[in-house]
Amino acid sequence: MKKLGKPVQDITKIRKVVEEVMNEETGNVVRFDDTETAFKMKTDEELKKSAWLFGMMNRHWLVGIGSKVGLAAIRMHLPFVESIVKNTIYEQFCGGTTLLNSEPVINRLSEQNTFTILDYGVEAKETEEDFNNTMNEVIRAIEFASRRKDIPVVSTKVTGMARFGLLESIQRGDTFTKETRAEYKNVLKRIDAVCHTAAQKGISVYIDAEESWIQDPIDHFVNMMMRRYNKERAVVYNTFQMYRKDRLQFLITSFNQAKRGGYILGAKLVRGAYMEKERQRAREMGYPDPINPTKEASDKMYNDGLRFAIDHVDEISFVAGSHNEQSSQLLAQLMDEKGLDRNDRRIWFSQLYGMSDNLSFNLAEAGYNVVKYLPFGPVAETLPYLIRRAEENSAAGGQTSRELNLIEKELHRRGID
Repeated sequence: MKKLGKPVQDITKIRKVVEEVMNEETGNVVRFDDTETAFKMKTDEELKKSAWLFGMMNRHWLVGIGSKVGLAAIRMHLPFVESIVKNTIYEQFCGGTTLLNSEPVINRLSEQNTFTILDYGVEAKETEEDFNNTMNEVIRAIEFASRRKDIPVVSTKVTGMARFGLLESIQRGDTFTKETRAEYKNVLKRIDAVCHTAAQKGISVYIDAEESWIQDPIDHFVNMMMRRYNKERAVVYNTFQMYRKDRLQFLITSFNQAKRGGYILGAKLVRGAYMEKERQRAREMGYPDPINPTKEASDKMYNDGLRFAIDHVDEISFVAGSHNEQSSQLLAQLMDEKGLDRNDRRIWFSQLYGMSDNLSFNLAEAGYNVVKYLPFGPVAETLPYLIRRAEENSAAGGQTSRELNLIEKELHRRGID
């Protein structure tokens, strides 16, 4: 009797080969619909809880009411409300109330070849005591990160260390008073202390972009720090909100400035997080809307920014902070086309913790550098961040439907309906 060919031991191997061929034909470098890889770190119960939460966030009216009630309740120090927030939206998007409490999440990310950005989730403070506390917490995070190989960077907001009104005043060009000059010097000392510690400890610092009417002084501070600390490597990164009409040109200007100054430009490219607020203020105050008129225009500007950065990768270290599948696929393709190593430490992909795991973990599985943005801190202090996540997810064309569809697909794959 004629022997048959060797039987296939694992049908998943055949499926993987077929998928790789299909990806080559379509030009895709990474598969972002692989939900098994995307949600590997979630148990069935965690996945069902995420499905429920994103289902709730899909109701825009509910998010609006919940945000207002939540803020009021937290300010009134109602413990049961804080407990509800902590066990739902906080758990989805934050690591823990302290660095040590965040370690289980950091470890789980590391198990999936994914790095962590630590972010002390405090912003919009008003007192010198609060500003100094934020600085100390960020420095503590840098020291914590320096003891681990899976935390290459921390992130911070200038409004955690500087009064919003001071930044507005500087951008307006107001003359310094004795008090505001002292404030300015204190802000500079805090930011420098953070960046100096990062340089000493071998960690990088991403400084977030904020509202356009305070962004100029933030850019001033960050450029000053890059000039000081980015001589040998990119210690300090500025953030470019590419939904702004002027940011692609500002990226090019920043690059030319760095080249003339003899330092490396650190650039984090994001689309932006304040669109509704920006447009409303522009309408109310009667100045031109700073945001691109369409999503397509923002997408093009973002992708052009990626192309510019990778074309100058010998002089720019950059991170693509994006939840957009097409932009992530584009950068992966550009890297492969240019023959760059997928783990080239000058190039990072980044998504927020609790969102777009299909991008993060499939990119990491394919060998690219991926870093998840992980806020930590007291529940009440992180609430502004959490409300932004809920609002952006519930907005028309937001992330919620995509997240929910992927979660439901994985639940179905696991036989849970």
